[in-house]
Amino acid sequence: MSTKMLRTPLRLSNRLARTLWNLVWVLFYRPSPIFLHGWRRILLRLFGAKIGQGAHPYPSVRIWAPWNLQMGNHSCLSHRVDCYCVDRIILGAYSTVSQYSFLCTASHDYTDIGMPLITAPITIGERAWIAADVFLAPGVTVGDGAVITARSSVFHDIDPWTVAAGNPAKPVRERVSIRPQGIARD
Repeated sequence: MSTKMLRTPLRLSNRLARTLWNLVWVLFYRPSPIFLHGWRRILLRLFGAKIGQGAHPYPSVRIWAPWNLQMGNHSCLSHRVDCYCVDRIILGAYSTVSQYSFLCTASHDYTDIGMPLITAPITIGERAWIAADVFLAPGVTVGDGAVITARSSVFHDIDPWTVAAGNPAKPVRERVSIRPQGIARD
């Protein structure tokens, strides 16, 4: 990406919006008591996030650009989750991202001498659980009902109703026994 591309009016407006969001985060979002999820949902919606009913964004969650965040009904971003949402981050209904996890939608193309920024969305399916201190790379999709165990690093898609672990995360078993009735096996 050239220097000219970084200085477009869109980029300036993005920087200004992020500056305003950071000010709101410091003054109103971060200091809010843990139980005021509704207040934080309002703040996120004011900045363009699509936040479902009963979603639980915790006060210590870092959100780079709320307008790229979508949280389904009753989903959760727990303590100290880092949402580097340069591109879209989508959490399905009833999904949970546990403490200290890092959702990263951007990187750099190291094969190009200019190392331009590259982005890709992250999608977390319904009823999925991202356990503590997990890294999700740009472009990853975690399927419905999947579980990523603590301290795993996910660089490739994880199938629905699969438990994955490790660095890089690999499937270790299926979650067949708890699959809700009416949900077919893929």
